[in-house]
Amino acid sequence: MSEGVRIDSWLWAARVYKTRSLATAACRAGHVKLNGDRVKAAQPVRPGDEVRARISGFDRILTVQKLGAKRGSASVAAELFVDLTPPPPPREEVAFVPVRDRGTGRPTKRDRRELERLRGVGPAGATDDDDGDLGLRHGQYP
Repeated sequence: MSEGVRIDSWLWAARVYKTRSLATAACRAGHVKLNGDRVKAAQPVRPGDEVRARISGFDRILTVQKLGAKRGSASVAAELFVDLTPPPPPREEVAFVPVRDRGTGRPTKRDRRELERLRGVGPAGATDDDDGDLGLRHGQYP
């Protein structure tokens, strides 16, 4: 076992991917890098190697500590690697999303304008007047 273990098998045993076929597909798609290079599924991994696996759009950075070809418990899988992944950025405030009742139909023009006002977006040059006259006097044209 000193020559190494297939990287797809190791990723599966380390519980990075749920199935070995998902690990193989990630290698084929180029989502797995070994020491900075994209690898095929059969590439051997050795202790001390750095593995970057892209999962849900984020890279997970792992340093191989031990080799394992069989999937075991989570505590055994945690001994296979050292996780060097930086913590995820803090979640931004979730924007308010207005909810419409089912069956109320399409929003009216007035509803749409109220939603745009809540979101802070709207047509260029429009003001917050409720009458929608853009601040023009009678008889004036834009």
